[in-house]
Amino acid sequence: WQLARLAYVTERAPLEVRGRALSLLGGTNRIGNLIGPLVGGVTAEAYGLETAFWFQAALSVAASAVMYLLVRSDDRTPPEVAHGGIYGRFAAVVSDHRKVFLTAGLATVAIQVLRRSREAAIPLWGDSIGMSPSQIGLILSGSILIEVLLFYPTGIVMDRWGRKWTGVPCLVFMAIGLMLFPFAHSFTGLLLAGMVTGLGNGFGAGIAMTLGADFSPAVGRNEFLGVWRLVGDVGGAAGPMIIGGLAGVLGLGGAIVASGGIGALGAIVMIFFVAEPLHRTRPPAEPRPG
Repeated sequence: WQLARLAYVTERAPLEVRGRALSLLGGTNRIGNLIGPLVGGVTAEAYGLETAFWFQAALSVAASAVMYLLVRSDDRTPPEVAHGGIYGRFAAVVSDHRKVFLTAGLATVAIQVLRRSREAAIPLWGDSIGMSPSQIGLILSGSILIEVLLFYPTGIVMDRWGRKWTGVPCLVFMAIGLMLFPFAHSFTGLLLAGMVTGLGNGFGAGIAMTLGADFSPAVGRNEFLGVWRLVGDVGGAAGPMIIGGLAGVLGLGGAIVASGGIGALGAIVMIFFVAEPLHRTRPPAEPRPG
């Protein structure tokens, strides 16, 4: 589902608005994360938990119908290059684009580590300092609200000045926010730390998808994007594992700070080793007559 949406928008959105298109795509996820728990909670409270699941199923069917009726594929996608079986093609994509995966790919892994670490850290740290589930829910909602307010301006910045202008602040602010957690011993303190991570994640709305779209080749694009998604998913899976694995050694606060340190390393990679994709993909300006 995620890969299909990314490939579709990459093919259909003009290059000059690609950042905005993919930040809007990322923004829809954030809006769903903000509204979904509220709608589900109200439905479950009023009509029962089973009704909430039936309502979710009905919305999924409606969304599938809209997609079937409105989304149209075309013949603009060039034929993929075969390299002898699925594993051979996978190895060829990794080999042909190893520099991209070792630079922009690592930065994307760091972003996903931060995102998943933050999702785990807020409830875990909140519980460790004695907060109620409702307080933790408010902090999560406040953090997501910051993201919702930022996703479209983030797309404008990506299209006008470049992807690194949002990717670097994304990594820096999320890293700082996570490193503030051990100093948060109250609702207000954790809310501020959570909102700093929300600010960072708002700067990163659509950044991973946009980088993948920018670096994807015209021939073999879908295969490249499949590997790109895999790289990002590795980072997403690693985030909670890092916190869980290090918590026994460093304590929960130390594990959260270590996750923030990965974000700092990712920012260094983004600044010094990732070429600005906007300059690479933007067509040259036509010379003026005369």
